[in-house]
Amino acid sequence: MDKKHTVQRISNKKRGRPKVRFNLMIVIILTAISFVACFVLYMINANITGDVLDSDDSSTKTNAAATEASTDENGTSVETQEGSQAEEETSAPAPQGNSNIAYPVPQSEAADASYFDNCCLITDQTLLSMSQYGDLKDVLGSSQLNAANCNDTSITSTYGNVTPYQTIQLKKPMNLYLMLGSDIGTSSVDDMISGYTKLVTSLHNYLPEMHIYVMQYPPAPAGSETVTTELVDSYNTRLMEMAKNIGVYCLDTNTLLRSSEGTIDEDYWDSESSKLTEDACKAISGFILTHTV
Repeated sequence: MDKKHTVQRISNKKRGRPKVRFNLMIVIILTAISFVACFVLYMINANITGDVLDSDDSSTKTNAAATEASTDENGTSVETQEGSQAEEETSAPAPQGNSNIAYPVPQSEAADASYFDNCCLITDQTLLSMSQYGDLKDVLGSSQLNAANCNDTSITSTYGNVTPYQTIQLKKPMNLYLMLGSDIGTSSVDDMISGYTKLVTSLHNYLPEMHIYVMQYPPAPAGSETVTTELVDSYNTRLMEMAKNIGVYCLDTNTLLRSSEGTIDEDYWDSESSKLTEDACKAISGFILTHTV
C-alpha cells in the first residue's frame, strides 16, 4: 500500500508592509516655515548692523567717485595740485629735536681750514662778503633774500636761479651754515621765524645727515632806531628755540661780535656802508673752526 506524501507549498506572497506616502502639503508647510525663519533672522541682523544693501551701494558710489576724480577724460591717472601739496604737507615729519645737542654749540678743538671744503653758507646781505674776507668761500645768497621770504626768493649759483632749498637739494654739502635776518625791523619776528623754520625743517628732513648750523644775528649797531638790541635779542632767542625744536645746531655769533655796551663792536661794523667789516668776517671764520661737532 503506497504512503501518501503531503507537500506543503510556501506562498510567494510576502506579508504586506506599510507604504510611505508622499504628502505635498507637509513639504509646503516646512518650506514656508523655513522662509519665515530666515526672513526674521535677516531683519534682526539688519536692525543691528545696518542696511547691508545701502552700505554696499554707498561704498560702490564712493569708490567710483574716487576713480573718476583720479582719472582724466582719456582714462589717464592724474593728481591735482592741491592733492599733491596736501600729501606733501601731511607726509612731512614734524620737528623732533635732539637731546644730545648742546645749545649753543660749545667751543671745540680748532679744526683745520680744510674743514671749509665741505661747508656752504646761505645768507642774505649780512654775510655776503664772507667769501671775500673769510676762509669760507662757498657763500650763496642775495641782497633780496631774508628770513621771511627765504622759501620763495631765488638765488643765483652754478645750480641755476632757484630757491635756497632747491640749491641745497642739488648741492648736498656736509655742513650748512645759515645766517638770515636782514629784514629785522621791517618784517615781524613771527614772520621771520615762520619762514626760517619752514626752510630749516625742509632741509633737515631732506638731508638728515647734513649738519645744519643756524647762526645768531649780529648785535644792533649803536644808535640804530630800526634795529634795536631788544629786537635782535628777541629774534636770537627765537632762533635758539627753533634750532632746539628741529634738532639742528645753533652758533652764538651774536656774543662773538658784541661790545661791552651790548651793541656791535665798532671794529666789526662799517657805519658808512652799514656792513660787517673784514675783521668781523675773519672773526666769524675762526669762530666756526672752533665750534664744530
